[in-house]
Amino acid sequence: MSVDLQVQGFSSAAVAAHIRKKDRLDLALIYSEVPANAAGVFTTSKVKAAPVRLGMERLQNGRAQAIMINSGIANACTGAEGMQLARATGKMVADALAIDEELVQVSSTGVIGEQLSADPFAQAMPGLIGKLSAKGLAEVAEAIMTTDLVPKTAVRKVSIAGQAVKLVGIAKGSGMIMPNMATMLGFVLTDAAVAQATLAGMLKIASDQSFNRITVDGDTSTNDTVLLLANGLAGNPVVDDVAVAEKDVLQEALNDLMKDLALQIVRDGEGATKLVTVRVIGAPSDEAAEAAARTIANSPLVKTAFFGEDANWGRIIGALGRSGVEFDADRVDIAFDQVVMVKNGLGQGAEMETLATQVLKKKEFAVNIDLKVGSGAGEIYTCDFSINYVKINADYRS
Repeated sequence: MSVDLQVQGFSSAAVAAHIRKKDRLDLALIYSEVPANAAGVFTTSKVKAAPVRLGMERLQNGRAQAIMINSGIANACTGAEGMQLARATGKMVADALAIDEELVQVSSTGVIGEQLSADPFAQAMPGLIGKLSAKGLAEVAEAIMTTDLVPKTAVRKVSIAGQAVKLVGIAKGSGMIMPNMATMLGFVLTDAAVAQATLAGMLKIASDQSFNRITVDGDTSTNDTVLLLANGLAGNPVVDDVAVAEKDVLQEALNDLMKDLALQIVRDGEGATKLVTVRVIGAPSDEAAEAAARTIANSPLVKTAFFGEDANWGRIIGALGRSGVEFDADRVDIAFDQVVMVKNGLGQGAEMETLATQVLKKKEFAVNIDLKVGSGAGEIYTCDFSINYVKINADYRS
């Protein structure tokens, strides 16, 4: 059963522009029939791709009307030529749609360090514009994929002051995933009317609870971008920081949608076979709990044990020990789902290990850690490291 990705006032399209590979969708466009309030979060890497730098510059005005995305080549580490290319291709979109080029956002994903050519964009632009459709977002979700095995989409519907409002999101990401705002791209469209400053604040909150809590391999990309566009065509009273009840409803829907997309990314992690929630409670603070959970979630030894279905809790407590978080190892509890493997720092024997091993055979499970120091709590979503992760990344460019 297909999901309805249509949002009023938005149209989308994707075509095969042969940017890096033949015969696959690799150039996409999202267009709002009216300028939309816009917000974005971007990679925190010191190495930012040209589209990221351009996007951050243009979003200072808080408005956008079109997003063009290409896959195959990331346009990262490409110097002045790469920035010129980003501006030139954005202008192609603006000219074709007869809109202000400052309202065009450009995103890229793929191989770092290779220059993009403007020719594929110019040749594909008439077909891309001509293909724009209210039903085109599913193909956009496919076109932005690189090593992803499946497209990632999510939909939420809510009522704001009695008016129906829709949110639709798409994302790509499979490897080089640990956002700090992951090669991750996310685009969320809504017909809700939302004040721009409120929209920006809502996106930060939702990002912190979703994309900023996932890790596949601990690497942060040069191109990470999440954009949120609200075109206001639902006709609801404008949601702002004063309209607390309406804002809370929309925030909850946005949080839920973005967490859905984030978990889809982890499930589709390069070579991944398991989705694992690492949950820490009893930490000195929420920040400490997240730091502890993130250290465990990023540990190659822990992640390979997940793949091998080995209930090796020594690797978990070992990772905890280097997390920088204060705790007493003689008080720590560790459980796989509800199976308590460690109580007050001591293993609970062969029987519990056998039960824990059965948990590790599941496609999704949780590692629950209680530090018994304070009231801080946090969780990070990760996956296992499989043999296929190495194979995928060993010859990524070929």
